[in-house]
Amino acid sequence: MKKLLEGRVAIVTGAGANIGEACARALAAEGAHVVLADINIAGAESVANEIATQGGVAIAHALDLAEEESIRTLIDATIMRFGRLDILHNNAADTRLEQMAADGRITELDAEVWDRAFRVNARGTMLMIKHAVPHMIAAGGGSIINTSTGVAQTGDIFNPSYASSKAAVNALTRNTAVQFGRANVRCNAVAPGLVLSPLAREMMSEAQIDSIQRHVLLPRFSRAEDIANAVVFLASDASSFITGQILSVDGGIVHHTPYTADALAAMEAQ
Repeated sequence: MKKLLEGRVAIVTGAGANIGEACARALAAEGAHVVLADINIAGAESVANEIATQGGVAIAHALDLAEEESIRTLIDATIMRFGRLDILHNNAADTRLEQMAADGRITELDAEVWDRAFRVNARGTMLMIKHAVPHMIAAGGGSIINTSTGVAQTGDIFNPSYASSKAAVNALTRNTAVQFGRANVRCNAVAPGLVLSPLAREMMSEAQIDSIQRHVLLPRFSRAEDIANAVVFLASDASSFITGQILSVDGGIVHHTPYTADALAAMEAQ
């Protein structure tokens, strides 16, 4: 049976761990040749090697999203190696513990933390699109999938720089879809809820995690594989008439009334 993405070439940024790793593995499993780009080159190389040992085609490439030349080099290397570019998954963001821990109350926020979030998360995503789209057009079209976040659509008490930079990614997603749709280049975003990565567990208390779980409508937290499934769908012809959308993959956490969790708990207690 032919695989969904057979013969296509994909770049996944932030592919050395967590959501990016799961997405790279899923794209490769569906037949795509995958370039795993990450500032953590050791992580990307490890994942790429594992994909290759399982019969997939994957290579690792160093990437610093804060530097346009690094982005240009990545795109050029991909074209030189595979001759085309069909799928771009802009997953990487600056989620280092020190960055996220400093991204707190707005009245105490260092402007450098804000600037760093936008430089990597929003500007870096824009530059990836800037350098990728001409090659997609040359190949007859393509699919761009950006990683957003649920908190880009709501307010929160944590990480205003991160959330705002991802709201910019949402706007960029729609503008990209409008500008290049006639060239058969689609652009969508996935907006995950909380995925319990090692970083998330390090940053959050069990009480905070439990509080969030109460607001997930389904009986579990999301997994990285849930995001990967959505990315494969948006990369494939199964979504060929979908563009400009922000797809929430969060178990319904941003799509209910604020009192739902308390109401459900009261009903279950009866």
